[in-house]
Amino acid sequence: MRSIAATRYVAPLREGGSLPGIVEADDDGLYVLKFRGAGQGPLALVAEVVGGELARALGLAMPELVRAQLDPVLGHAEPDPEIQELIEASAGENLGVDFLPGALPFTAAAPSVDPAWAAEVVWLDALITNVDRTPRNPNLLCWHGRVWLIDHGAALYRQHAAEDLAAEAHRPFPAIRDHVLLPSAGSIAEADARCAPRLDVGTVRAVVDEVPDDWLTGPRRAAYADYLCARLDGARAFAAEAEEARRGRA
Repeated sequence: MRSIAATRYVAPLREGGSLPGIVEADDDGLYVLKFRGAGQGPLALVAEVVGGELARALGLAMPELVRAQLDPVLGHAEPDPEIQELIEASAGENLGVDFLPGALPFTAAAPSVDPAWAAEVVWLDALITNVDRTPRNPNLLCWHGRVWLIDHGAALYRQHAAEDLAAEAHRPFPAIRDHVLLPSAGSIAEADARCAPRLDVGTVRAVVDEVPDDWLTGPRRAAYADYLCARLDGARAFAAEAEEARRGRA
């Protein structure tokens, strides 16, 4: 990931529970800043990077992710004490997500959803145990004729509790039944045949290596790669579980 420095705090995005904000950076770009000092802590940023970069490796549309340096002095001009406190608590390296100006929220009722694409998104979210792509909160944006995936901070949720993350690799993920795209998805088994070869061991480890060291406050770096590779290995129970859920919603 590229590194940028935030130069101006522009506005909060109060739709998100972690209170992300739009910032201007030293490359003149606008980014949605995900704060390391937010309630979910830096492990949410780990999930953002892993989920987002795996999506990109699969060819799914993802805004660029960058390492964003934040100087706490930017909070001095903010009248909202909550934002001041958040900026102060997030000094250092945070996550920036390229801002998509004019993007519109995805509507599940849209008639143009491609079943193969929907199946690939479901497959990815089953792989990374993403509990946060539901009808209530799809975390999908429509921009320039494509649907873009955003907000993977709730993925890999067992990282917050598991002493041995890799040992959790074959744990059932019943929340996939609530996926917003499941009713529109084609065969998850066919999506598995397309997607799994794109995520070899080297690709998975390269994605995990993008995570900055000081965000790794839970499992070791190697544990994330081991966890994902174990889920991708063999019969891939997560894909079969998602396919069963799809048939149940059909």
